[in-house]
Amino acid sequence: MHLEFRHLRTIRAIHDCGGLARAADRLNITQSALSHQVKNLEDQIGVELFVRRSKPMKLSAAGQRLLKLADQVLPQVEAVEQDFAGLLSGKTGRLHIAIECHACFEWLFPVLEQFRRAWPEVDVDIRPGLQFQALPALEREEVDLVVSSDPDTIPGVEFAPLFDYEPVFLASSQHPLATKPFIEAQDFIGETLITYPVERPRLDVFSQLLTPAGVEPAAIRQVELTAVILLLVASNRGVSVLPDWVVREVRYNSDYVTRPLTEKGLTRRLYAAVRETDAAKPFMAHVLRLMRTEPLKLQRQPA
Repeated sequence: MHLEFRHLRTIRAIHDCGGLARAADRLNITQSALSHQVKNLEDQIGVELFVRRSKPMKLSAAGQRLLKLADQVLPQVEAVEQDFAGLLSGKTGRLHIAIECHACFEWLFPVLEQFRRAWPEVDVDIRPGLQFQALPALEREEVDLVVSSDPDTIPGVEFAPLFDYEPVFLASSQHPLATKPFIEAQDFIGETLITYPVERPRLDVFSQLLTPAGVEPAAIRQVELTAVILLLVASNRGVSVLPDWVVREVRYNSDYVTRPLTEKGLTRRLYAAVRETDAAKPFMAHVLRLMRTEPLKLQRQPA
């Protein structure tokens, strides 16, 4: 016996409509074609599926068995068809994000809140990219977007520029370095540097300033939460370097001072790495647009 989805749809349509004529209209085929389809199916099975000469048409025991199967299988098939239709139209999909920038949570959550309202059928998730190799995971399609400040050349992966930011020195207003107009690498000698629990190459203060200068702080204290870093700095337990969208919250607080790194300041750029095949999806284009604009609002707003 060769049972197809169309057979299950036929059984359900005739049962629901009570006759061949209305069932044929629902299935958009002729009554003659529907009658032949039922006859061929009965020949394959070897039993009658309907009680003949009954009005409305009634299913036999064998027909009831197929109807039960149709009620189990067809809703699942129809749900998958709807999912595929949504994917083709760009209304549904998956957006799993990996973040190689610890402080990016500060601006990413408002972005995703806007995105959620615009694309409620897209499955969104966030994975800290510092806990695994984010870019290889992107190539394996385990994640769909990686936020990174280190673009690379990877076949099939596009690094879309998001925005520029400034790593900013942060200290207590009582700290001796508070009197300096800008901070240089040598100023960190003898200091306790408070950072996120991130590898040195992924921290701007090391990759852009201390490592090239061969400077080592007296101590490094790793802290998970931005709020705790700010608390420790205000208590004069150490100094820190944070992105400008973070320090805007305390820039005008008398407990802190913020200073540029080097006389001219440092500028870094964040990127969104996405697979080239995904870059043109409507929801992906939208989230990239939000990622470009929302952080800039944080940088420009007064605290």
